[in-house]
Amino acid sequence: MRYLAFVLLLASLAVKAQVPAKEVPADYGYIVKIGQQVPDFVLTTTEGKRVRITDLKGKVVMLQFTASWCGVCRKEMPHIEKEIWQKHRNNPNFALYGIDLDEPKAVVEKFARQIPVTYPLAPDPKGDIFYRFAAKGAGVTRNVILDKTGKIVFMTRLFKEEEFAEMKAVIESLL
Repeated sequence: MRYLAFVLLLASLAVKAQVPAKEVPADYGYIVKIGQQVPDFVLTTTEGKRVRITDLKGKVVMLQFTASWCGVCRKEMPHIEKEIWQKHRNNPNFALYGIDLDEPKAVVEKFARQIPVTYPLAPDPKGDIFYRFAAKGAGVTRNVILDKTGKIVFMTRLFKEEEFAEMKAVIESLL
């Protein structure tokens, strides 16, 4: 039994070691911090599926904050679709949700077709979810990665190729 506990401890330390300690710049506008437990919320996808974020424990989760009027989002989303979603969508240990800031369902559905993306999108009326993560007035085009315990381990802002590559590596290391 002690051996098993020791092996589990080593495994958890190895996973933690694989996630780079990243200082999130203050100008990113986040009000959450790396290492913090994800704030609780419920989202409803455009397909009508209700998801409570705490029910996703045991999975690596990517939350992508977006909006149809955001040009940088439109640039980043095809990369998320191709390089992350298509690669991991059948992995039962991974979940990805795009959270669309303050737009009605019809606009979000049209936006998904225009890009196009196939990962689940959820309207966020009035930014109730968004503003649990970012300060009022902070812009969209941001991603939050959660580990299997629901802790925030990585956050991005805008679409920067180097940061995007780092985020993909974090997802891979957590899976």
